[in-house]
Amino acid sequence: MPKKFFTTNSVTSIVVLLLIAVLCFLPTGFQSAVYDGSTRAVVEIVGTNNSNLYDTGIIKQGEQKCSVRVLDGKFRNKTAEGTNNLLGKLEMDKIFVPGDKALAVIDYEGDNIKYVTLIDHYRINLELILFAGFIILLIAFAGWTGAKAILSFILAVVVMWKVLVPALLKGWNPIWISLFIVAFLTIVIITLVGGYNRKSFAAIAGTLSGTVLSCILAVIFGHLFKIHGAIMAFSESLLYSGYGHLNLTEIFIAATFIASAGALMDVAVDIAAAVYELVEKNPRMTAREAIKSGFNIGRVVMGTMTTTLLLAYSGGYIGLLMVFMAQGTPIINILNLKYVSAEIFHTLVGSFGLVAVAPLTAIISGVMFTGKEGVKSPLEQEAAGENIQM
Repeated sequence: MPKKFFTTNSVTSIVVLLLIAVLCFLPTGFQSAVYDGSTRAVVEIVGTNNSNLYDTGIIKQGEQKCSVRVLDGKFRNKTAEGTNNLLGKLEMDKIFVPGDKALAVIDYEGDNIKYVTLIDHYRINLELILFAGFIILLIAFAGWTGAKAILSFILAVVVMWKVLVPALLKGWNPIWISLFIVAFLTIVIITLVGGYNRKSFAAIAGTLSGTVLSCILAVIFGHLFKIHGAIMAFSESLLYSGYGHLNLTEIFIAATFIASAGALMDVAVDIAAAVYELVEKNPRMTAREAIKSGFNIGRVVMGTMTTTLLLAYSGGYIGLLMVFMAQGTPIINILNLKYVSAEIFHTLVGSFGLVAVAPLTAIISGVMFTGKEGVKSPLEQEAAGENIQM
């Protein structure tokens, strides 16, 4: 007998796909500025002239002139001279060599190119190749569940870009809007991947409990730490761009529990699924026994997840740590420095949420899965029309 196409699983996937499509076309109010007589294009570097570059220690300054051939758009196959302006910052500057591809802004009048500004090396093609490889590997390993995971990944990116970022720029309360976005993504992603069943509901409840705790701790200790939100990269540039009214400190605090939301979801889903399987194999298991098993599973998961957060947060500050060691900075100075304190704050608040979500999910799962009727078998659930995939 052929399976029905319009199952709960497929309907949820279709709804999420439609939501992504709608959000992609949703105007944010911050669309890219479009100027008459200006366009963006991919160009190939044909030749370079470095005579206007000069060294100032380990960095270069000045401007690099490049002969370029336009590869797409209105001026495809035309050649022109482009300018690469160096700012004297290694993290921002780039040097082109013949054969490189670059993204450029072309100023023109009619059919004539007036000026070409080289923005940076062109990497979109490499990003697409890497993303395509990721999709193929995930679907090959996880099948339909992998496809839903990709869908949830895209949804998270689109919601962050189309909803969260514009809302923050418009001055909405960063804590509340971020909490709402995290809760929305938690519910949609877990039900999309796991389906509408008790496993998903227990995982959602556990995740949201941990998220709320992380949010409360982030708000309390974020103000006690007295760390200004300007510590975030490019935040001062944002203020000077006409957004001086934004509360960067609250945005910094909100970013703390947003960053740990994914890890909370992972832990909650793992524990809820494990407890469910245990109770399904032994329907006579009591709530106390199920909770105890959930606690034991949670302890093992916690052993690695906290370290995962530490490595994730500190990985971007290896250079800073190397500077401290090279200069012989005392450890007390290091731990008290604003940048390091911010990472300690991120790590510990996220870890608090992780440690809390494990027992909370175990308790919720134990109570939810061990009712008087016990847990239905997969065949009984299928006959009842329930979604049993996780």
